[in-house]
Amino acid sequence: MLEHLIQGLPRLEMTTEELKAQLLALTPEEKSQVIRLLVQSLANSWDGINKTPGVMGGDACIRSTRIPVWLLINYRRMGKSEADILDAYTDLSATDLANAWAYAEAFPEEIEVALQEQEEADKLLEPSV
Repeated sequence: MLEHLIQGLPRLEMTTEELKAQLLALTPEEKSQVIRLLVQSLANSWDGINKTPGVMGGDACIRSTRIPVWLLINYRRMGKSEADILDAYTDLSATDLANAWAYAEAFPEEIEVALQEQEEADKLLEPSV
């Protein structure tokens, strides 16, 4: 239920009254998660996620690394498991991945733009035949 509610928030596909009813129906744990998400969104501060000008083009990266969130999302879309990603990036933790997934859910348009930009950049690097 929480995932459905969070997915509905950015698009506001429901009325305020519908949203209110769904919020009131959440468990205390789910309400806590929603509050954390809203506070992070308002403060533009995400646990374990940094956006630093001049580092990876200012893209959202895992704390103290140059590993962008869009890269992890891309691996996930390619069918890589969390275990595969953690094996490949030994500096990452399961918490880092959870933070990346939460950030990507909150900012899907930003992640899509970054993925498209990377795909275009990759095409420019491909050798001409």
